[in-house]
Amino acid sequence: MPISIRKSVPNGKDIFVWTKDIDEKSLQQLINVASLPFIFKHVAAMPDVHAGDGATIGSVIATQGAVIPAAVGVDIGCGMLAAKTNLSGKDMEPCLLQPLMDEILKRIPVGLRQHDPDKIHWDAVEKLRPGFEEMNERVPGILSTMKRTTWEAGIGTLGAGNHFLEISKDTENNVWIMLHSGSRGPGLHIAVNFFTKAKKLAEQTNFVLPDPELAWLTEGTKDFDDYLFATHWAQQYAHINREEMLNAVLESLKVIWPTASIINPIINCHHNYVRKENHFGEDVWVTRKGAVSASSEEFGIIPGSMGTRSFITKGKGELNSFKSSSHGAGRRLSRTEAKRTFGVEDLEKQTAGVLCRKDVKVIDEIPAAYKDIDVVMQNQSDLVEPVAVLKQILCVKG
Repeated sequence: MPISIRKSVPNGKDIFVWTKDIDEKSLQQLINVASLPFIFKHVAAMPDVHAGDGATIGSVIATQGAVIPAAVGVDIGCGMLAAKTNLSGKDMEPCLLQPLMDEILKRIPVGLRQHDPDKIHWDAVEKLRPGFEEMNERVPGILSTMKRTTWEAGIGTLGAGNHFLEISKDTENNVWIMLHSGSRGPGLHIAVNFFTKAKKLAEQTNFVLPDPELAWLTEGTKDFDDYLFATHWAQQYAHINREEMLNAVLESLKVIWPTASIINPIINCHHNYVRKENHFGEDVWVTRKGAVSASSEEFGIIPGSMGTRSFITKGKGELNSFKSSSHGAGRRLSRTEAKRTFGVEDLEKQTAGVLCRKDVKVIDEIPAAYKDIDVVMQNQSDLVEPVAVLKQILCVKG
């Protein structure tokens, strides 16, 4: 059961929270969401909960007859991929890690970079092209505002911010590939397009929103149908983007260890997305904003930070969380606060033993900016069961 249950506003829904570590801004955002007229049953907040734009990161929002685009967020389909390899930690000699990182960076653009024209992943493009063409018919020019990048050249790229790629070892000394990325530029432009439409529609109603970011689209309208189609395309894009990077990392490993291979299953899961699910006997739209699906026996990935442990999990299908779990440790400090509080020396200490960037531009991703992943896991012991514990030895940050 959740650690705490808080009543929202009069006539609003309850809020189930899986932690006592929740700030007032996050709680107010949860109250705002719980007050909306189409919320189903209650709002669930995972133990990594922290404030976001409009809707709280680490929340699960089930709705009937409407979807909130800003609750899905700008990085539609953002999520994790993890795959165990046939390599042993004994193979990972320290002198080989920098050459491995160099090989990875040859194949995977990071930050705002995209693939050069001769490096575009055309097989992946063709998988996505039919959906793109239909989306463009529904909403002409939906991605035309993309100036610096193209949707084709963004496939197989990592991105910036908290996106990362890691080579890790588990407690049995198996080597894993783990990465975090989403739908890149296309997801952002789709989101902004529909944020604008939802806000304009909200201005035409008499309902007073507690936060303009919570403007919604009503089921049965063209805008709703177009948004769901575009969002599901972006979620497919994100899924394929992670697969393409996995293939690139495997190619990089094979340069140094020619017999390297992947041991199935590959876990590839979103944690910013919306889809229709059945809960408490009813079909509802479930938006997970920084949360992972955790149905019974379903594999999930819950990372810590660039210097702490991560977990491969199996879900327990807890009904009150809408069969969900946290998507990570969750931020304890904002990026601005982290930069103000810590320096490069702190970053070096907290990432000791990890080959990664240790410069001023990644201080906002310092491990101490995040909540304690072990406490987060303790708080959701009724939601998931750990099946593997990973610790990175190499980390590529966006």
